[in-house]
Amino acid sequence: MNFTLIGMAGVGKSFIGQEMARRLNFEFIDVDERIENRFHLKLQEIVDHLGEQRFLHIEEQAVLGLEPIDCCVVSPGGSVIYSEKAMDFLRKNSRVIFLDASFESIQNRIPNESTRGIIGLKHRELKDLYQERRPLYQKQAELTIVLPDELDKDTVVNEILQKLLPLPKD
Repeated sequence: MNFTLIGMAGVGKSFIGQEMARRLNFEFIDVDERIENRFHLKLQEIVDHLGEQRFLHIEEQAVLGLEPIDCCVVSPGGSVIYSEKAMDFLRKNSRVIFLDASFESIQNRIPNESTRGIIGLKHRELKDLYQERRPLYQKQAELTIVLPDELDKDTVVNEILQKLLPLPKD
C-alpha cells in the first residue's frame, strides 16, 4: 500500500507526508527533492535553465521512475497533474489524496513564489494557477482533505488515516 499527496505548492504535502510516513513506518519520497538532487540545483534554477516544458517531462520521468514502490508516502510537485502518464502511475500504485487549502492559506505559506519553482508563474498569477489546478486535483484524487488555515499535521494525518485505513474488526 502507498499514498500520494497532491496539491498546490505550499499546501504542506511534504510536511504532512513526512508525518504520515513516520506514523505508518513507510518511506517518504519527495519527488521535487529527488529532482533537485539529480541536477544539483533548486527547482527554480532547473526551470530557468531548461524551461517549463522540459521540467514537466523531467517531473513525469521522476514519478514513472519510482516503480516499484511499496509502503511509501509520495509527495510529487504541484504540476504533476499536468502529466496523465504520471497521474495514471500514481493512481495505479497508490491512494491519491488531494490536500485542499484556500488560496489565501497557500499565498501566505509561499512568501517566495518567484523563486519556488512553480510551473506556470512566468506568464500567470498564482491565483490563476490555483483556479486552474484545483479542479484537476479534485478529479485525480480518491480523497480530498480540506485543510484548515492553521495547519496541524497531526489532525490532518489522523483524518487521512481514519478515512483510508480499514478499522480492525473486534
